[in-house]
Amino acid sequence: MRWLAIAVIVFVTTGARGEAEPSPPASRPTTRADHASSDDKISTTHHSVKIGAAKVNYTAMAGTMLMKDEEGKPRANFFFVSYTKEPTTRPEDRPITFVFNGGPGAAAVWLHLGAVGPKRVALEHDGIPGPPPHGLIDNDQSWLDVSDLVFIDPVGTGYSRPAEGQKASDFYGVQPDLESVGQFIRLYLTRYERWESPKFLAGESYGTTRAAALSAHLLNSYGIDLNGIILMSTVLNFQTLNPTDGNDLPYALYLPSYTAIAVYHHKLETAQEDLLLGEVQQYATHEYLDALAKGAALSKDARDDVVAHLARYTGLPPDVIDKANLRIAPDFFRKQLLNDQRLILGRYDARITGLDASPASGGPEYDPSYTLYLPVYAGAFNDYIRRQLKYESDLDYKVLSESVGPWDFGRNGFGYLNVTGDLRSAMLDNPNLKVLVCSGYEDLATPFLASKYTFDQLDLTDRLQANVTQTFYHSGHMIYHDPASLVQLKENVAAFIAAATKRGG
Repeated sequence: MRWLAIAVIVFVTTGARGEAEPSPPASRPTTRADHASSDDKISTTHHSVKIGAAKVNYTAMAGTMLMKDEEGKPRANFFFVSYTKEPTTRPEDRPITFVFNGGPGAAAVWLHLGAVGPKRVALEHDGIPGPPPHGLIDNDQSWLDVSDLVFIDPVGTGYSRPAEGQKASDFYGVQPDLESVGQFIRLYLTRYERWESPKFLAGESYGTTRAAALSAHLLNSYGIDLNGIILMSTVLNFQTLNPTDGNDLPYALYLPSYTAIAVYHHKLETAQEDLLLGEVQQYATHEYLDALAKGAALSKDARDDVVAHLARYTGLPPDVIDKANLRIAPDFFRKQLLNDQRLILGRYDARITGLDASPASGGPEYDPSYTLYLPVYAGAFNDYIRRQLKYESDLDYKVLSESVGPWDFGRNGFGYLNVTGDLRSAMLDNPNLKVLVCSGYEDLATPFLASKYTFDQLDLTDRLQANVTQTFYHSGHMIYHDPASLVQLKENVAAFIAAATKRGG
C-alpha cells in the first residue's frame, strides 16, 4: 500500500570532490535534514498514517550517519530510519525512543516493520505469512502517536558498515557495541536537538542486553538519563538460557514454556491454563531444581515422582523423560513433542511447526518460525526503503547477518554474560528510570520464567522494584506476530510511556 502523502524529498551528500553542500538560504525555514552533516546521506519524506482513531502526520528520515572518533577519523556509517510526528512546536516535550533488535547481527527491521513503525508487514489473520509477494500495510498499532522513533542498525547489520580502513571485528563485542551505539545516540540527540526530550530505549532479544547495558553507559559516559527501557523477549543473564553440564538452572526455567506450548498443541488437556502455569513455575524453581541438584543421590521413588510431574507438565512420554535424565533441553523438546506427527517446533515461536525430515535421529535441522518470516521482512524492507522512503543503496541489507562475529561476550570476565549489574546501577543512579518487560509464553529462545527469575534476582529496593512492570503474552519471541498480542503490546507500551513521562510519576 502506498503512503497517503509523499512530499519533499531531500538528499544530503558530499559533492564529487567532497565539498559540503552550501548552507540553506536564510529565507528558507530550517528542516530536519539541515541538521545532517555533509558526510551523511539522508532521504527525507513526509507521510501520514491512522493510528487508532487519529491521523498522524510525520516526517521520515532514512540514511547513514558517519561516526568519527575524537580526532575526526571516520569509524563507521550507521544506518537509521527515524519517524517524527508533525507538527511539533516543542520537540523537547515529545518522547523519543531508540529501537534496535538483537542477534547479535540482527537489523532493526523486525521491530520496525513488525510492531513499532507506521508500516508493518502484511500477515494473515492468524499472524502467519501468506504466499509472496507480502507487502506492507498501515500499522494502526504503531507507537508513533506516543513517541518519535529512531530505528538503529548496529555495525554489520542492515546498511551499517565500518568506515574505509576500519575492521568490522572491532565492533563485534559487548563493549565496542555499547560504545558505537551509544555514540550514535549521543550524536543524534545533539544533531537533532533532542537532549531535553523524554528518552526511551526499546530492544528485542540481544537488544535487551544492549539496552540494559546502555542505560548505565549513556548515563556514565554522556550524562544521558533515560525515562524508560522497553525489553521484549529478554535476556540479561545468559546463564539462564544455556542448559549444560553443571548448569541445571535453565532446565527449570524452560519448564513452564514447555507447558504453555504443550497446551497450545493439545498435548495437555486443561481448561485452566493460567492456574497450571502458576503451579509449574512453583514446581520448577523448588522441587524440580532440588531434585536436579541431588543428582545420583536422588532416590528411585523421588526420581519416579519427578518423571511423573514432568510428563504431566510437558506432554512428553515418561520413558523419554527418564532417558533424558530428567533434563529436557529446548531443542530436545522441539524435536520430541510432535515427533509422532513428524513435526518439529519453532524456536522463536513454538506454535509454528515444520516437517521433520529425520524424525528418528538428531535434533531439529531448522527453525520453521524463522525461515517462514525472513523473506517477508527482507522483501518488504528492500521495496519500502527505495519506493516509499526514497533511499538508494546497492548494499545488501543484512536482516540477520551471519558475518557478525565471533562476538566477544567476555566483557565481565565470567563464564556467562550478565548485564543485570548495569541495569541495577542505572536504576540506583537514576531512580526515575522505569522498565517494561514483555515476554511470550511460547518463546523457546528467551523463556518467560527466565525473565521473571532475572528480575527477582536484581536486588532492588521496594521503591525501585515498583519501577519494573512485567507483562506476558500468548505468543512467541516476536510477540507482535500474534494479532491480539500486537494490540496488547501497544496498549502496554502507551501506558508505560505515559507513566514514565509524568512529572513526579
